[in-house]
Amino acid sequence: MPPRIAVFTKNRTNPAYEAARIGADRVAARLGAVTTHHVPQKPDDVAEQRALIARAVVERPDAAVFVPVHETAVNDAVRGFDAARIPLFGFVARASAGPYVCFVGANDWALAQEIAGHLFAKLSGRGEIVILEGTPASPTSHARLEGFHAALATFPGIKVRSSLCGEYQRDVARAVFSKAAAGLQGIDGVLCANDVMALGVLDALDAAGDARKRPLIVGVNALPEAVAAIAAGRMLATASFDAMAMCAVATEAAIRHLGGETVPREIMLPVALVDASNCAQWALPFAQRPIPRWQDVAGITN
Repeated sequence: MPPRIAVFTKNRTNPAYEAARIGADRVAARLGAVTTHHVPQKPDDVAEQRALIARAVVERPDAAVFVPVHETAVNDAVRGFDAARIPLFGFVARASAGPYVCFVGANDWALAQEIAGHLFAKLSGRGEIVILEGTPASPTSHARLEGFHAALATFPGIKVRSSLCGEYQRDVARAVFSKAAAGLQGIDGVLCANDVMALGVLDALDAAGDARKRPLIVGVNALPEAVAAIAAGRMLATASFDAMAMCAVATEAAIRHLGGETVPREIMLPVALVDASNCAQWALPFAQRPIPRWQDVAGITN
């Protein structure tokens, strides 16, 4: 019987998690495993994810590949994997419960500092910006906000006009940016903790129809739509925090573990800056983007 891998993602509204599911399926198909997907119908809903975990524990998959919708609120449900002896493999963000056999992620603080520094350098170290923060319950949001502020500390000529919560969602980012628009006239840049929110800001600017010079916008994830926006000159840059690669590698770690191999406790994938100079190499749909080879990434830790 092929290994059965239960894959848990946070929502169906963020293309990064669509990519994660594609990554898991591609690896499972290559290695002869079977995936089932467990996704809250309401984005990032704690109660739904807790129920999905409980249901999966009853079904007893061979392993779980998991990203929590909240850093702590699903902990008791997550402990159910261990109680049922279902090995747990994390990606993107950890719950504070476990234990994980292997976690696959990237350095959110460092990538946030780098993308912010890129924006600030393009502004020649002077100007006013807006920050779009992610979901308050998400550890990636905390780390990225800290990275943004670390970059701000090295660019004293950059001032934050406003910091808004876009909850990592396009519609939310569009709404909060539009609502605050009267107080954001003349800003020079928008620093977004993910590409979905950056696209929401673009939506808000398009809807406003303001023909004046637009702020420079950066995001995180290297989503295909964001890469297209960079190629068109509508976004400045993004960072390739790659949920598809992370979920793919976590799925491969699970399958290898089930086959008796020893896998690393942690794998931290490198992140690249994507701008007009190199965006052509990222201009591929998720199904066609390369997945990291196990032998190339299995030794990468912090």
